[in-house]
Amino acid sequence: MQWYSKMWALHKHKLSIFKLGVMILATTLALRVFLYNNSSRFPPDSSLFQRITSIQSRSSSSLSEPIDGSDSSSSDSGNSDQLPKKREKCGDLFNGDWIPNPAGPAYINETCNFIEEHQNCMKNGRPDSEYLYWRWSPRNCELPQFNAMTFLEMMENKTWAFIGDSISRNHVQSLICMLSKVEEAELFYHDEGYKSKGWRFPSYNVTVYVIWSPFLTDATIYEDINGVSTQDLELHLDRLDKKWTDLYKNLDYMIFSSGKWFLKPGIYYENETVLGCHKCQKNLTDLSLEFAYRKTLQLVFNFVATSDHKGLIFYRTLTPDHFEGGEWSSGGKCNRTVPFKDGEVEMKYMQKLLRQIELKEFESAVARASENGVQLRLLDFMKLSLLRPDGHPGPYRQHYPFAVDENAQVQYDCLHWCLPGPIDAWNDVIMEMIVNG
Repeated sequence: MQWYSKMWALHKHKLSIFKLGVMILATTLALRVFLYNNSSRFPPDSSLFQRITSIQSRSSSSLSEPIDGSDSSSSDSGNSDQLPKKREKCGDLFNGDWIPNPAGPAYINETCNFIEEHQNCMKNGRPDSEYLYWRWSPRNCELPQFNAMTFLEMMENKTWAFIGDSISRNHVQSLICMLSKVEEAELFYHDEGYKSKGWRFPSYNVTVYVIWSPFLTDATIYEDINGVSTQDLELHLDRLDKKWTDLYKNLDYMIFSSGKWFLKPGIYYENETVLGCHKCQKNLTDLSLEFAYRKTLQLVFNFVATSDHKGLIFYRTLTPDHFEGGEWSSGGKCNRTVPFKDGEVEMKYMQKLLRQIELKEFESAVARASENGVQLRLLDFMKLSLLRPDGHPGPYRQHYPFAVDENAQVQYDCLHWCLPGPIDAWNDVIMEMIVNG
């Protein structure tokens, strides 16, 4: 009996060793599968794969699971019984780094039907994909990824409007693509040129507009679909654009932006009288674009700050282009495939100039708005965007531009953003500002 007990104990010990060996083998096989899958997404010779090893441990630890600790499959489609609890506020959402995100984008062109052709880089044949595998990480802060279900629940019976130029249209498509993972958006309105649009999410009674108003003030633009002007634009610096002022009181959330269009030649009016012009062909007083931009922002901010609006209003600073070796129509290109690191790039002179005007006029307006009970917030996406020269359509604003001739001379778009792409991170930041006040 004693001999039998010893043999049984030895058998149990061998069995345990055998089980341990099986576990080790299974773990090894699983690890090899994981590495194989990730190596197919991040080739060992790719710059992204090599740079992952240099990321701080706080960043890499957050890549394997959702920041809020919930199951990733529930972030967009799961049921939520209550709104998210407030967490500790981030000190600064707009300073940080782009860190690797092996999970990839929240949507792709095959899952979203709302991407305009010029920003549909995947459909247009862009050959590289590393630009899709980064996420924005503010310093000393964990930024949750956008949760479409939670957003729609929070915004029930609310109306949003993105008011500005084609970058606003770029941005609204990003938001619509994310929200459509929960419920398909229904287009219920568009203007004649499809520049202004309106969508609804019927189950939540959420409405989202994009309102084409590149100057925010009343302007007459003589430009065709390719951006070619037949004569100088006419801009009224004392009259706001009724396309958005007529809707203003019915909008719960707004994001205003402008900037780029002020670089164009134009004639400036006030009280129906010509003040002068910027780079125009007529014999008029030469006025700088800074003059026109400052006057415009003062008019917009005064309207907002003295209104009785009870919702939430954002002003988004202008975002950079990354043309190198020229501009939009003079052969400028953007062929970079990875983000800049902090300190590797500086804003162009004109970007700095317009940004200084924006920040000064916003600072002056926000105090007056607060006194009047108007909630005015700043979305300063300049630096976040400045670090992403890889996120533009470049030549892939056109469908397979090099299919016939690999040396074809094509126009590059180094201003707008691929969808999906870096602009999706803007929604992460906006949601954080709404959830955490």
